[in-house]
Amino acid sequence: MATEDPSVSGVSGRYATALFELARDTKSVDAVKADLDRFSALLNGSPDLARLVRSPVFTAEVQGKALAAILDKAGIKGISANFLKVLTANRRLFAVNDVIRAFRALVAKFKGEVTADVTVAEKLSTKNLDALKAALKSVSGKDVDLNVKIDPTIIGGLVVKLGSRMVDSSLRTKLNSIKHAMKEAG
Repeated sequence: MATEDPSVSGVSGRYATALFELARDTKSVDAVKADLDRFSALLNGSPDLARLVRSPVFTAEVQGKALAAILDKAGIKGISANFLKVLTANRRLFAVNDVIRAFRALVAKFKGEVTADVTVAEKLSTKNLDALKAALKSVSGKDVDLNVKIDPTIIGGLVVKLGSRMVDSSLRTKLNSIKHAMKEAG
């Protein structure tokens, strides 16, 4: 089932599939997803945590101790915490972002949702996020889970990828188009 999805493959796909099946069997898919989303937010907000996760310099023991403290402070327990500890013990913590992305894809498929990757120049308000979800739902006909990434280099606007469709209305792309048009005219 899950191996047919191209976004759920490789090592991260196998870990995500195992976690998803465990969460589904214990009827805790939503709780695990919430925990992983919280951990992902911590990871994106802390360069030190990102370094701990990615760097091969830290031993599994050092990563494990630091991770245990972080999980405890963040209130991440149960299946999610144990899973992150297994990733650490198996020296696969560096792949946690890919595992979380694959897990989200499995949850979305399970719930009949689609996931849209959205890149914005700055954080969107809840009102704007809700409006974007509603607009994407009207296009896709399904509930849409947003995977928002902030990239100031797009200057303004947004880039939305929903399945195989992509809409790039970023100011950076528009400025590049003008630049190319001026080169061709000159």
